[in-house]
Amino acid sequence: MADWSNIANFATAGGTLVLAVATFSAVRSSNRSARIAEEGLLASIRPLLVPSLTEDRTHKVMWSDFHLARLDGGRAVVEYDNGVLYLAIGLRNVGNGIALLHGWRPSPDRLTSETPLADTDGVRQLSLDLYISSGDTGYFEGAVRDADDPVLAPLLDTIRRRTPFSLDLVYGDQQGRQRTISRFTVLPADDEGWYVRVVQHRNLDGPDPR
Repeated sequence: MADWSNIANFATAGGTLVLAVATFSAVRSSNRSARIAEEGLLASIRPLLVPSLTEDRTHKVMWSDFHLARLDGGRAVVEYDNGVLYLAIGLRNVGNGIALLHGWRPSPDRLTSETPLADTDGVRQLSLDLYISSGDTGYFEGAVRDADDPVLAPLLDTIRRRTPFSLDLVYGDQQGRQRTISRFTVLPADDEGWYVRVVQHRNLDGPDPR
């Protein structure tokens, strides 16, 4: 004779197991959908900075001490005046979101992609917020003002010899997230000026695409 009590217990256990599996699958699917939606949202506001183009508009750059310079598309400003080294580079935002510049790190040497992009060691914070809209142009500006700054003398030597040097820029989206560090090389031009090219990008707040 069938033991209907045991059969009922087995049926209940089986139903509970099926429900648990269905719930687990639904939760995994929901989490996957949430991650995909989050990635889509982040991609829609992620900036990416490259050098501006030669045909891009000219910017007037003014530092905190009211030093002024003209910055043409695809160019860099390198000026030493009254003991202060002024640096600026023309930029274009080819990403989808507004770029908010956080800081910079100069190097008197030409650093290639073989030299790893360090995190934020030695990065100098900007004294003002610089924003560049998606699809638009803008610029970075910085200055070395302290005569005892260890990077000043090597940079001046590099500039006087008119050899390339590097600038690492740290920036993120308009929320201050998705920080990226991009390495730019400043190179001498034939007309005694300077132009700029990008070497490498690295995502500081997420997995590196490489």
